[in-house]
Amino acid sequence: MTAHENLAPEAIVQRAELLRRLIERYNHSYYVLDSSEVPDGEYDLRLRELQELESRFPQLATPDSPTQRVGTAPAAAFAELRHGLPMLSLDNAFSEAEVRDFDRRIRERLAHMASLRYCVEPKLDGLAVNVTYLDGHYARAATRGDGEKGEDITANLKTIRSLPLRLRTDKPPRVLEVRGEVFMPIAGFRRFNEQATERGEKPFVNPRNAAAGSLRQLDPRISAARPLDLFAYGVGEVQGGSLPGRQGELLEELRRLGLRVCPLVRTVESIEGCLEYFRQIGQVRHQLAYQIDGVVYKVDDFGAQRELGFVSRAPRWAIAHKFPAEEALTKVRGVEFQVGRTGAMTPVARLDPVQVGGVTVSNATLHNIEELRRKDVRVGDTVVVRRAGDVIPEVVEVLREYRAVVAPPIELPMFCPVCGSAVERSGDQAVARCTGGRRCAAQRREEIKHFASRRALDIRGLGEKLVDRLVEADLVRTPADLFDLDLHALAKIERMGERSARKLLASIEAAKSTTLPRFLNALGIRDVGEATAAALAEHFGELGPLRGATPGEIQSVPDVGPIVAANVVGYFHDPENTVILERLLAHGIHWTRLTAARKHEGRLVGKVFVLTGALSRYTRESATAAIAARGAKVSTSVSKRTDYLVSGVDPGSKIEKAQALGVPILDEEAFEKLLAS
Repeated sequence: MTAHENLAPEAIVQRAELLRRLIERYNHSYYVLDSSEVPDGEYDLRLRELQELESRFPQLATPDSPTQRVGTAPAAAFAELRHGLPMLSLDNAFSEAEVRDFDRRIRERLAHMASLRYCVEPKLDGLAVNVTYLDGHYARAATRGDGEKGEDITANLKTIRSLPLRLRTDKPPRVLEVRGEVFMPIAGFRRFNEQATERGEKPFVNPRNAAAGSLRQLDPRISAARPLDLFAYGVGEVQGGSLPGRQGELLEELRRLGLRVCPLVRTVESIEGCLEYFRQIGQVRHQLAYQIDGVVYKVDDFGAQRELGFVSRAPRWAIAHKFPAEEALTKVRGVEFQVGRTGAMTPVARLDPVQVGGVTVSNATLHNIEELRRKDVRVGDTVVVRRAGDVIPEVVEVLREYRAVVAPPIELPMFCPVCGSAVERSGDQAVARCTGGRRCAAQRREEIKHFASRRALDIRGLGEKLVDRLVEADLVRTPADLFDLDLHALAKIERMGERSARKLLASIEAAKSTTLPRFLNALGIRDVGEATAAALAEHFGELGPLRGATPGEIQSVPDVGPIVAANVVGYFHDPENTVILERLLAHGIHWTRLTAARKHEGRLVGKVFVLTGALSRYTRESATAAIAARGAKVSTSVSKRTDYLVSGVDPGSKIEKAQALGVPILDEEAFEKLLAS
């Protein structure tokens, strides 16, 4: 006998309705607000109960039930759906001058208006869709298509869990068309491609193709298994109800109705505000969780929009300001293997120079031998090259239809191209390594560059080209040799005058005063970056206890696993490393030793920080390291124990929880001032 056996029919109907509302509330909290209202076990229990009820009483299974998201039987083909109002495309602007022309044309037509505001938001690189709600219930969905009609993707779109199947209002419009963009978050895209590769399937080229391909599956169960999301950005036909008179207010109303809206939406006062927003988004675009290719500007006032009207199939009141293209076609002229600091052999494609993202690209990484084989890049191939911000350009795809008849595959070299040492590849690891260690000039160069880098010992004036010349002249073989340099030695270096030599020696001297986290990072221990170095320094307090620690003791440090622990122990027990380390300390490298009294006096010691959103001047790792270096801790969730929430661009729901709990919220400038204090 189940728990529902003795319930009256009316009670069973009420129970099913209650479960549907609860599960939809949990879904909204988790998928839209990024906040888990109940434990996963409780959610699964409620969903299972509803599934059992609908199985026993099929008449209870309403179209908007959360159990119906899993997908239905495959369709034979896509039908067509006509939009209530046309879905228009936007004109594009590729320069500041074109944006100013757009603003000038609007002001000429709206000369009677004293002021003009724009609603601005990122332009997602996804697939535009039109979602129709009837009396507040999800009814149908279509792609943009030709603007008048699109493909019927009702069953597929229904599988997106952030999309409400019932609007969160008791008085919905009789008909409401919601326009939005379906996308695949970058993290989900990477996971999906990794899994596809493991299954021997062809991965998607980019998140946009992944989103479009996922929605155009004839079997909705395939769509349901893919990590899709949706941001609403506007409406089409509205019957039997009214909506706000401004774009910014409309998006807030869509949020209240339960739809997900991009958190980066803003309203600005002038075209200068638009351009400043474009610059700000451009600085953080590669830290966002989703892919964007520009910014959209819309006249905020709907009355002004109606007055401006349309030209051809685009509105006069909106424009898309596009970022420079980040993908381009070019040819592979050769493939070489570069040797990194730890001996890792990275295949690099030498390309015909091409403009990508506003920069001339002639080299692109192929990551490792497995990636090279998976993409099957060969000399002479025509390839798609992508550059994202400061990330090293990469070969995304080979256009095999343009391949020459004779193009042999690229093989991993047996010996290092720099020092001739054997190349080894352990087990099924993707990375192959030169076994030459510091005998290899390439590894020496990269070790010294890392040691002197800004986030390590920060030796100013010691750039890559100068390191190359020092290694070629055999003046520097290890980081410790930097502190033996003198004017006489530096005079031997090409293009190194006495003034430059004195400045470099002063920088080397200044670098002797550092911090323990920076020093540990500078040593270049495999898999020990800024955050791990800071965690080790905080845990052990000094270098001596860390050097003598066992793997088990090192693993007691938060987020340090057995592989990192083994690398740390291996580094400090290596005789060659021991000699270098002792020389560095003998040269006078030092850091402030925090006594118990000083730790107690530190303003941030013991404080708990939470990070949310993208910071323009910090990576997540470097912000964490800066916090840890001051004796504070970083948590992943906001609670009553949180002392500060550091909020960047696209902060998510953590900021709302912090506001509810009264937790101080710091923008990036306030965060930097607090660190400095």
